[in-house]
Amino acid sequence: MIRVFVSGCYDIVHAGHVQFFREARALGDHLTVCFASAEVLWLHKQRRSSLPDDHKRAVLAALDMVDEVVVGDRLEDGMDFREHFLRLRPDILAVTEDDKYGALKRELCAQVGARYLLLPKTPPQFSPVSTTQIVKFIRAPEVAPLRVDFAGGWLDVPRFAREGAFVVNCAISPAVSLRDWPYEQNAGLGGSGAWALLNGRDGIAAELDLGVGWQDPAIIAETGLCVWRSGRRPELEIKTAGEFLAGRMALFWTGAPHDTPDLANRPRDYDAIERAGALAREAVWQGSLARLAEAVKISWAMQCGEGMAALPADLPGALAWKYCGGGFGGYALYLFGEPAQRDAACARTGFRPIEPLVAAR
Repeated sequence: MIRVFVSGCYDIVHAGHVQFFREARALGDHLTVCFASAEVLWLHKQRRSSLPDDHKRAVLAALDMVDEVVVGDRLEDGMDFREHFLRLRPDILAVTEDDKYGALKRELCAQVGARYLLLPKTPPQFSPVSTTQIVKFIRAPEVAPLRVDFAGGWLDVPRFAREGAFVVNCAISPAVSLRDWPYEQNAGLGGSGAWALLNGRDGIAAELDLGVGWQDPAIIAETGLCVWRSGRRPELEIKTAGEFLAGRMALFWTGAPHDTPDLANRPRDYDAIERAGALAREAVWQGSLARLAEAVKISWAMQCGEGMAALPADLPGALAWKYCGGGFGGYALYLFGEPAQRDAACARTGFRPIEPLVAAR
């Protein structure tokens, strides 16, 4: 009988593990799987075990290609299975190509005359996934807000950041989920940041990798009406519930999507953007709709200077408006003096009401 031995954390058993076990079992006649105990998992990865050890043992033992399961409960030189290995004296120690302790394991194999066998990577039968990804997905929220930006946009992009400048934005409802997305796509509302959050990913890293800024995932995760300091990473100065915005915001769909990364390097008036951000910051601290509208007007004038198309301007009670995000399409934000004026505007085609959103923490 040829006995094969494998070891790992196997904290959340997924299809990739099953494929590895099947390939390892094909090397011999008997497969022993050693998994890291809850204590070892904590020492090794500073992570709580997903299941009690006895439950995990039962799950692994139920797999048809697994003949024996042991628990690695003593961590020595990065290995938790030394005692079991010396006791069972298997013929083969099968490992994956990313094995970090090859030299130590080869030495251990030599003590019992076992072969250290590196299993080559084979085409995955399933989409690759890691335990860390699974945990993040489980912890991901069911719903997330999108966002509107009032002023300071582009100053969240690291290469355009200005010391002492501010970015002001607000999370909005209705919220979105993986199954319900009641907004247009590529709309300038931070949809990519929300999508990353809902899938358990680091939205800020994802946005920076695209070459754009951090404001979308930052406000979507934080919620509320927020003022951020311009810089390489988000730094929150103040967060409020934005009560003075209730009943006074609407979105207008321009009929064309936009792609923010393609707009990042266009020339624009960064001095005006900084002035608008400073004024919007004052508005948040003072709870002033009028002052916020002035900041939005400056932002709109800057967008007009970039050549963005005109927006509807004949709405009674509309105080200010601007394109959301990078502009040149997508949604535009409108501010109204009174809720009734906002609701009247939303009776028109293309307009929809939104509200500030603050999530309980």
